[in-house]
Amino acid sequence: MDGQMHPAAPHHLPFFVPGPDGSDTLMVVMAIFLVATVLYVGTLYWKLHSLPERMAHKSQKLQFEVVAVLGLISLFTHMHIFWIAGLLLAMIDLPDFSTPLRTIAESVERMADATPPRPALPGPTLPSPAPASEPDARPDATEGLGHA
Repeated sequence: MDGQMHPAAPHHLPFFVPGPDGSDTLMVVMAIFLVATVLYVGTLYWKLHSLPERMAHKSQKLQFEVVAVLGLISLFTHMHIFWIAGLLLAMIDLPDFSTPLRTIAESVERMADATPPRPALPGPTLPSPAPASEPDARPDATEGLGHA
């Protein structure tokens, strides 16, 4: 090729027409724009997808782990109902039932492990005299035997 323009070609070509050397500047610009747009939209998607988890973490919710698991399930299954459930769960403040139940359990445990009070140290004690008017207070031998 001699590099001269064809006589039928217009003298001014628009910018989107590649030059005679084969360089296509519009294609290069559009490729860079496409890569940047895909990266930006992907980042936006990840930020939007982790929104319930970030909301639950920021407000120190008790159900943080459940919200995180729902986000992962929705990510891997592409079922958006899990993401919506995680978002709703992150917005709701569940009452704290575990703390009162834990204190009740600890109190019952302390009561179960409590040892009975020990008697005073043996010392000089006098036996109390038995009243003379009472009959022998031994239980009857057949009293404790019951049949089912």
